Amino acid sequence: MTDRPRCAWAQGDPLMRAYHDAEWGVPQHDPRMLWEMLMLEGFQAGLAWIIVLRKREAFRAAFAGFDPDKVAAFGTDDVERLMADPGIIRARAKIEATIAGARIFCAMRDAGEDFAAYAWSFVDGRPRVGDGVTVPALTPLSALISKDLKKRGFKFVGPTIVYAWMQAVGMVDDHATGCFRRAGA
Repeated sequence: MTDRPRCAWAQGDPLMRAYHDAEWGVPQHDPRMLWEMLMLEGFQAGLAWIIVLRKREAFRAAFAGFDPDKVAAFGTDDVERLMADPGIIRARAKIEATIAGARIFCAMRDAGEDFAAYAWSFVDGRPRVGDGVTVPALTPLSALISKDLKKRGFKFVGPTIVYAWMQAVGMVDDHATGCFRRAGA
């Protein structure tokens, strides 16, 4: 439906509209999906989200469905395979960060730490709701989460990327006032 009131960024492109309507800001509690979205947000660094969104299925194919166990087992040959894949963003540092991120995810899980519980602990298990007017690029909370992720070894998790991730996975509801997806709308 195109006649519903939406956030301004979701008005034009049909793919962005579908992403907005079905995913963005929906609380995500699946640990694997939270990790996938964090990795995809890392690929967005320096680019527009629509680029990543258009390539998402190619990313999923290239990264074994973002199965952390499979990605954690990737080696040098896989990095070279990914660097040659025109369907994804071919940035060696981001590819290597995703493989390292899978290893960190698996280590956390194997140590008994659920990635979803970890992520949601920063917001006490409930989405934070923005004012519906201003959307910051980062917050003190995203800076805190960024610092913790970096301490664990994650890369491409600066405060701005982390805030975009928080919005995408519903830890923050930044839907605009009047948007049909805004909490309480």
